[in-house]
Amino acid sequence: MVNLTRIYTRGGDAGETSLGDGRRVSKASLRIAAYGTVDELNSHLGVARAAGVAAGWDPWLARIQNDLFDLGADLCVPSAERPDRASQRDRTRLRVTAAQVTWLEERCDEVNATLSELTSFVLPGGTPLAAQLHVCRTVCRRAEREIVALAVAEPVSTEAVAYVNRLSDLLFILARGANPPGAEPLWVPGSSR
Repeated sequence: MVNLTRIYTRGGDAGETSLGDGRRVSKASLRIAAYGTVDELNSHLGVARAAGVAAGWDPWLARIQNDLFDLGADLCVPSAERPDRASQRDRTRLRVTAAQVTWLEERCDEVNATLSELTSFVLPGGTPLAAQLHVCRTVCRRAEREIVALAVAEPVSTEAVAYVNRLSDLLFILARGANPPGAEPLWVPGSSR
C-alpha cells in the first residue's frame, strides 16, 4: 500500500528521480517519459469523466484510470532481461496482464457494434465529450510511441504495449459513440480547394 505523508522530498531537484525498484535515473529518460505520458493520459480521462460520459461508460473509464496506474507501476520497474531468469521478486511485481487487454477488446466490440460503418476518416470533434476522448486517444498514441521507444532500449512487457494500443482503439470508438448518430464530423478530402 502507498503511504504519502509528505509530497515534496527535494530528491528530484537535481533532475533525477527514483524508479519503483529504488534506482535513480534522469527525469529525461525514456522510461520516465513513457510513464509520465501515461499519467497525462490518466488526467485527460479524468476531464472526460468530469464532462459526463454516456451511461455505463463511467465505470469503464474509472477501471481504465486504475489500470493506467497499474501500467505506470509496470513501467516504473524495468522488466527482467529474460523472463525465464526473472527473480521471484520480479515475478511478483505488478504488471499489466493479458486479461486487462482482453477486457478492452470486449469493450471495443460492444460499443463498435452500435456504430454505423465508417465511410471516411473522422475529424476530432463533435460534442465536447467526443472532442475530449479524441484528445485522450492522441495522448494514448503518444504514450504508445514512447513505450515502444523504451522497449527498443530496455525490456518492457509485451502486455504494456498491447494495452495502450488497444486502449487507443477503445478511445477512438468511444469518441465516435459520444457523437449523435449521423452527426460525426468526417474528413472530406480536398474540400477547401
